[in-house]
Amino acid sequence: VKEFDLASDAGLCPVERNALSDFYDSTKGAEWTNDTKWLDEYTRYCDWKGVTCDYDKQHVTELALSNNGLSGRLRESVGN
Repeated sequence: VKEFDLASDAGLCPVERNALSDFYDSTKGAEWTNDTKWLDEYTRYCDWKGVTCDYDKQHVTELALSNNGLSGRLRESVGN
């Protein structure tokens, strides 16, 4: 139901979480070697495997996912 979709609500679903979700989908995350906690609705995106955030856990500063079986094309939303 569109009016109940909270994906675009930045307070409940931060822009960076949405971009990481797009990254996961576009790089075939379900086929990764290790996708621990990725897309888990009860886990902060800063705690997803390979994601490093700043001190306040507000912004992603690094993705460390080498040798994890990523493939595919990145979506434009990842660069924003």
